[in-house]
Amino acid sequence: MSDASKPLLIKRYASRRLYNTETSDYVTLEDIAGFIRDGRDVQIIDLKSGDDLTRQYLLQIIAEHESRGENVLPLGVLNDLVRSYTTQAQSVVPQFLSASFDMLRQGQNKMMEMNPMAKMPGFEAMQAQQEAFMKAMTGGWTAPGAEAKDTSESGGSEKAAEGEDLDEIKKQLADLQSKLSKMNK
Repeated sequence: MSDASKPLLIKRYASRRLYNTETSDYVTLEDIAGFIRDGRDVQIIDLKSGDDLTRQYLLQIIAEHESRGENVLPLGVLNDLVRSYTTQAQSVVPQFLSASFDMLRQGQNKMMEMNPMAKMPGFEAMQAQQEAFMKAMTGGWTAPGAEAKDTSESGGSEKAAEGEDLDEIKKQLADLQSKLSKMNK
């Protein structure tokens, strides 16, 4: 059994291959990103020199995700980061970023605690399906004033139909939640 509190040790061989010391197999950058997404810290060490290469590889993972269009870092933030390397502000930036991500993590944890369903297996998939269903039902139109305008023009009969549709959707959601809770038992 691995000790999840200790960082996962990855050794880089001279051939640049990355070796997971816990499972005794080679891993890719995407595997390492997966370990991190799962909440595991990693440490990447050069086998020959003993140098810690963790920062270099984490930056490479971020760069690859950003280059594939998975833009998490807005352009302004990237510019500010580059500027922080050339100004006196660099002493403040690491502490600020660390504190900001700590606050984000705490906020996410509180949200998970407040919504116990979010911990259920398959919840994210169910939530995505619900969002897709609602988008399909509304034709992707989410303008705030548009719904009220549409119902007033039709004489209110659509409003009653929407209420019935909403009741049906709520019933279907309750049925899905019931089925999911039975699956967990």
